[in-house]
Amino acid sequence: MIEKQELQNGNGITRRSFLGASTIALASVAVGLPGRAFAAAPISLPPLPYAENALEPVISAKTISFHYGKHHSGYVTNTNNLIAGTEFADTPLEKIIAASAGKADKVAIFNNAAQVWNHTFYWKSLAPKGGGKPPAALAQKIEASFGSLDACLKEFSTAAVTQFASGWAWLVKDGDKLKVVKTSNAETPITQGLKPLLTIDVWEHAYYLDYQNRRADYVAAVLDKLINWEFAAENLAK
Repeated sequence: MIEKQELQNGNGITRRSFLGASTIALASVAVGLPGRAFAAAPISLPPLPYAENALEPVISAKTISFHYGKHHSGYVTNTNNLIAGTEFADTPLEKIIAASAGKADKVAIFNNAAQVWNHTFYWKSLAPKGGGKPPAALAQKIEASFGSLDACLKEFSTAAVTQFASGWAWLVKDGDKLKVVKTSNAETPITQGLKPLLTIDVWEHAYYLDYQNRRADYVAAVLDKLINWEFAAENLAK
């Protein structure tokens, strides 16, 4: 019965996701019973960059537990199940996204794979001591593109708050300029020739336990207290 349960859970990824961030780091390691070897899943769930309670009080540990441990983990499991035995088996995540984007017969693969990527990027876009001012090089680019940091934050906030239904708001590099874009559902700028620097998840599961329907309050708190300018600067420099 134990062996059957582990197989159903996608080589332990879903089961491990409820054990906390410290054990998630092992999700890509093959698991199994003594005497049996199981292959590691092609797509693994990356560890959180911080503890589940590290973003409180802006985002609660309960929200992180559900968002990361169930939603993000679920996308990983679904992706692995969908690509098993297909041309995407053993293919890197970004290549799966690029090859399945816009393909009517590969919508499920794209949606789940893109959501794995989007969520991984989202966790890195947040930091326990975020907010404040961007590093100098990024600040200069923001001023050149938007006129000021305040103008950038206002546009970022507006995109996040006005995205209809589920989706994402992004700060991206487009050629030599930075701009704010929003995408619906699992759509992602990496299929549009844009370079993401930061994102805010505005699917309801990202904030509903803490803010109910007050998306604007969630967005304002994230931009003020959690947004990871250092991560954005690293992406800009790449």
